[in-house]
Amino acid sequence: MKNKSVIMLSIIVEPNADGHLVSVSGIKGAFAEGDTIEEAMFNCVDVVKMIFVYRLERHEHIGFNQVEFTPKTRMTVTVPVGL
Repeated sequence: MKNKSVIMLSIIVEPNADGHLVSVSGIKGAFAEGDTIEEAMFNCVDVVKMIFVYRLERHEHIGFNQVEFTPKTRMTVTVPVGL
């Protein structure tokens, strides 16, 4: 497995008329909608990746909390699970 960088994000999940809205405070333009919380989260992750690449290409400050991810890295994350 290759070493990868992982970005740790705190997200805000809100219900809206079309399902759910997920946003990342502190990152302008980082928001997305989805029919479910999971879909909105995945859509928002895609948006964050695009913002990340755009900022790298422009040599701008990324402003994300990066963690070096290796085969020995362990982390705990919280994910919503609908029942």
